[in-house]
Amino acid sequence: MPGEDHRAAVAPDHGGPRLRHAVRAILLDEADRVLLCRFAYPDETIWAAPGGGVEPGETPIAALRRELREEVGLALDEAPPHVWHQKFVAPGFAGGYDGSVNDYYFLRVSSFTPRGALSDVELAAEGVSGFRWWPHSEVVSYRGPDLFSPRDLAGCLTALLTEGVPAQPIPMGL
Repeated sequence: MPGEDHRAAVAPDHGGPRLRHAVRAILLDEADRVLLCRFAYPDETIWAAPGGGVEPGETPIAALRRELREEVGLALDEAPPHVWHQKFVAPGFAGGYDGSVNDYYFLRVSSFTPRGALSDVELAAEGVSGFRWWPHSEVVSYRGPDLFSPRDLAGCLTALLTEGVPAQPIPMGL
């Protein structure tokens, strides 16, 4: 497809930290609400964009297509713009990994009820315990106990809405 990133996921450098490569979709509807997945852990709840790991030999766009179909039931026809790039090292981050590389892609969509190919049991096995369309204003003003991923989701979304899609992916922190 035009504009598609055909690079396969890069194998970890065995001399450095082992990082999990994931892709995520910033899905904004006509009311500037962002669709987030709820990940409930014993010590915290995190709201993150739908997506997941890039499998060996899989391109980031192919992984994004697969993840969106599985998690929320969205068919991705074209390669969306790559807007954010996040890399962090955090030993103990996830089983077998020392951190993560997350690539975020932006899509404007009409609001829909998330229902992907995975069953509720399969989603739960991946840590997903629900979905919610969050109004931009609620992300910005949120002061509750749950966390967003990335932590500065409010600032990143605000920049995306006010400045538009960046020419190059913007590097992000945790």
